[in-house]
Amino acid sequence: MFIIKKLFGNCEDAETNENKEDVEENPSPWRKIRNFVQWTPFFQTYKKQRYPWVQLAGHQGNFKAGPDQGTILKKLCLKEEKCFKVLMDDALRPFVPEYKGLITSDDGECSYIQLQDLLSDFVSPCVMDCKIGVRTYLEEELAKAKEKPKLRKDMYEKMCQIDDTAPTDEEHKIKGVTKPRYMVWRETISSTATLGFRIEGIRKSDGTSSKDFKTVKTREQVMKEFSDFTESFPHAVPKYIQRLKAIRATLENSNFFETHEVIGSSLLFVHDKYNANVWLIDFAKTLKLPDNITITHKDKWKVGNHEDGYLIGVDNLISIFKSILENYPVPVSPPLSLPDTPDMDTCENSSGNGK
Repeated sequence: MFIIKKLFGNCEDAETNENKEDVEENPSPWRKIRNFVQWTPFFQTYKKQRYPWVQLAGHQGNFKAGPDQGTILKKLCLKEEKCFKVLMDDALRPFVPEYKGLITSDDGECSYIQLQDLLSDFVSPCVMDCKIGVRTYLEEELAKAKEKPKLRKDMYEKMCQIDDTAPTDEEHKIKGVTKPRYMVWRETISSTATLGFRIEGIRKSDGTSSKDFKTVKTREQVMKEFSDFTESFPHAVPKYIQRLKAIRATLENSNFFETHEVIGSSLLFVHDKYNANVWLIDFAKTLKLPDNITITHKDKWKVGNHEDGYLIGVDNLISIFKSILENYPVPVSPPLSLPDTPDMDTCENSSGNGK
């Protein structure tokens, strides 16, 4: 696992990392191999529980077990570390993993940020990663891609794999698309453009996982996935609604949120038989706004206005979970008691605190 880790970049998203391909027309053997690497588990131990920690989304291999129980290490991205330092003194602190400083590997080659392991208090949890916002690329990424647009066969092939009618007749003829064309199109095939968020990955309590949500686009399709995610755990839905409402209210009073463009960040949903919670994670693409720019996080994005649509996503999440709750045949409430500390040999957990 640690060998795999060293072959990845520092702070790029697994799905949006196409910059390296600009100088690498033919994918390397490793690039082909990594497409088959769905999960990179290692084992965590906390409160006598031993569980495989699995990354649901983001750049696979960026995580390793922390030196202390209840902690995880994420490969250093300076932008993300800067965000965590600010967040530790912000109103949003209760809704993000606790930042515990920097750690350097024994060989001195890699640095990591040490974070709270958000799964350590759950037993065989269900985990879902939802990427928030109406776009997952920075304006500077789009501008850079437009500087010297060139045809990309790899992106054309990705487009055809999802929808072979998406390329124009001309693009089919030349078997290529430009990166700006691909970047904008990619956001339109999922609920990113329609609802302000998309599902990145889901892992259920039985260990089954899926990342096949690229074309989950409509409200009805999302509701089906959320209902399936919370099936047999009805107490999770009202807890998610309550937590999302608290996050929504806190965002309005957060200096960090007011002054930053939040791109490529996720909300991590976690529940088990007894509890449920939501956290903000992943800030590698979150940047401080220019001094002369203010945003609402809910106005329509146009190139140059830096709007990210974060509140659009949060509002739609709350609305969808409310609809699911309304469809329950009987009122639901969370359990009133928690189990005794489980035997470590019977616990299997997973994680989506990825990127």
